[in-house]
Amino acid sequence: MAAAEVGEKSGAKLPSIRAAQYVRMSTEHQKYSTENQADAIAQYAARRGFEIVRTYEDSGKSGLTLDGRQSLKQLLSDVRGGRADFTAILVYDISRWGRFQDADEGAYYEFVCREAGISVHYCAEQFDNDGSVSATIFKSVKRAMAGEYSRELSVKVFAGQCRLIRLGYRQGGPAGYGLRRQLVDEHGAAKGELSRGEHKSLQTDRVVLAPGPPNEVEVVRRLYRMFVVQRRTEREIAAALNAEGLTTDLGRPWTRGVVHQVLTNEKYVGNNVYNRVSNKLKAKRVTNLPEMWIRADGVFQAIVEPDFFEAAQRIIQDRSRRFSDQDLLDRLSALLAEKGWLSGLVIDEVEDMPSSSTFRQRFGSLLRAYELVGYSPSRDYRYIETNRALRALHPEVVAQVIGEIEAAGGVVRRDPISDLLTINDEFSASLVIVRCGQTAAGSNRWKIRLDTGLCPDITVVARMSATNEAIQDYYLLPWLDVGATPSLKLAPDNGVLLDAYRFDALDPFMDLVRRMPLRAAA
Repeated sequence: MAAAEVGEKSGAKLPSIRAAQYVRMSTEHQKYSTENQADAIAQYAARRGFEIVRTYEDSGKSGLTLDGRQSLKQLLSDVRGGRADFTAILVYDISRWGRFQDADEGAYYEFVCREAGISVHYCAEQFDNDGSVSATIFKSVKRAMAGEYSRELSVKVFAGQCRLIRLGYRQGGPAGYGLRRQLVDEHGAAKGELSRGEHKSLQTDRVVLAPGPPNEVEVVRRLYRMFVVQRRTEREIAAALNAEGLTTDLGRPWTRGVVHQVLTNEKYVGNNVYNRVSNKLKAKRVTNLPEMWIRADGVFQAIVEPDFFEAAQRIIQDRSRRFSDQDLLDRLSALLAEKGWLSGLVIDEVEDMPSSSTFRQRFGSLLRAYELVGYSPSRDYRYIETNRALRALHPEVVAQVIGEIEAAGGVVRRDPISDLLTINDEFSASLVIVRCGQTAAGSNRWKIRLDTGLCPDITVVARMSATNEAIQDYYLLPWLDVGATPSLKLAPDNGVLLDAYRFDALDPFMDLVRRMPLRAAA
């Protein structure tokens, strides 16, 4: 029973109970705005004698996981760290606390609060969270229902996307070199071309792929001729295109990987393929077997002849089937005996040798392949593999950041040479991915090299985890504060002077670029 209710029965006026409110709105539930939640919580607080002294708000955040919900993370951190100046947490209902796929996860976060002496109240639920058997049962059912709602919604959304794929409509992603995204209305009539970062505004509109500029279309066709007729490798084709001064659709030089992507993507023969990879309900990203793909053939205008495409696939498949694992290791052993040492460059320079990327893909890394043939480099070359992976990751992260900026209503220009971002014509930003290394004592360290030539207003540092497999956190470093230092070394904990700029996600950066509508002054 709350303090005010006890006071009413005894006739005494007791002090209000200090409380924090947590509100969340996901993109699936616009009708449950944070304002409406706050109103309902305020009414609950007035009836029960709570004084709301702090608000934690996650707007536009999914409740499937804790990832990205910075306010809930901060709330839990304040509770764990003893910084909470309240003894109760008010939440609209259990679904706003989270739609965790494991109901025990939501229960655990509530337990963390309760263990610190802070109770959690669900203001719109038809039960009091008082620890009784009935309340515990109701909560368990509600948590399961909240998670099940997300699962059912995921199934419905996926079914809708599959239907649109089969009808020939594009479901997200860039068009790619030689193609463009075409906006059409509900009757299939063309409405215009969508530029990079632009999205359809009407629910009934759809997006299809259409041939791009004639010069790009010709480059794609010539690329296939070089591969199928001239039997040139992807690396040779990339070098030839770069020598002509041609760039990709992202304004970057051609690479072996980009050429390979053009040679293997069915969209160039007009096929619409979906569900090659899955990342449902924020779960781990998985690659699906071909029989799980959703496809519609011949729904776009092809810019490559089907015969050329099929010939390219046969060449690629024959090349990958040519060597067994033992064949690859035998060739690597012979090369080691001839050269006395191994490297990716040495492997790639041998004419009839499978590329170094083949060994990476087959054995997980070059170092693993070296181990299998009994070769131990004189120094630890693992950082080379890590750096190679981070170089491949960098354009993906830059593209993701650009997409999030545009989604937030910002305008961004990217320098194709330096990758410097100019945002809203107000400030510049540079993105740096920093690998994790270890000291001789086994401690983790991160070395940041700041670009003194670009002098960006903000350097966005993506700090990798200890295994260098995922981004651990971000530092937003203002040039005014750190620009005088060309490099910085980070430890797991760096004190307030540096860790004041540390964030688990890029939400604070997006707050800087987000455009807010302002009412005209009277």
